[in-house]
Amino acid sequence: MTRITFYKSNGVFYGFEEKGHTGYEEAGRDILCSAISAMTMLIINAIEVSYGSDADYIIDEETTDIKLIARGALERFESDEKKRYAIAGLILAYYEQLKELTEEYYEYLSVDVLEKEIVE
Repeated sequence: MTRITFYKSNGVFYGFEEKGHTGYEEAGRDILCSAISAMTMLIINAIEVSYGSDADYIIDEETTDIKLIARGALERFESDEKKRYAIAGLILAYYEQLKELTEEYYEYLSVDVLEKEIVE
C-alpha cells in the first residue's frame, strides 16, 4: 500500500510524504503507481519551473519514497501572495485527486493530512 501524508500549516498545504508501493499490479504494469508517480513529478516540476520556487524534495532510489516541502506556499517564506496561493492550491488539488482515487483503490492507497509546522 502507498501511504501519502500531506502537510498543512494553519490550514495551508505545503508538502507531502509518500511511502510504500501500491501493490495493485506487478512492477511495470501498475497503473495506480504510474499515476501517482506522474502526478508527484508534475507537482514538483510545476513548483520549481512554472512558479520559480524552491521545492525541497528527497526521492529514495531504493524504496521510491518521496518527501516534498514547498516553503513557497507559506507566508513566512514567500512574500508573493499569488505565488503562495498557486503553490498551495496545486498541492491541495493533488490531495483532492488522491482522495478521489482512494474511493476505488482503498486497498492500495491511503491519504492523510497532518497539521505540522516547518522547523527551520
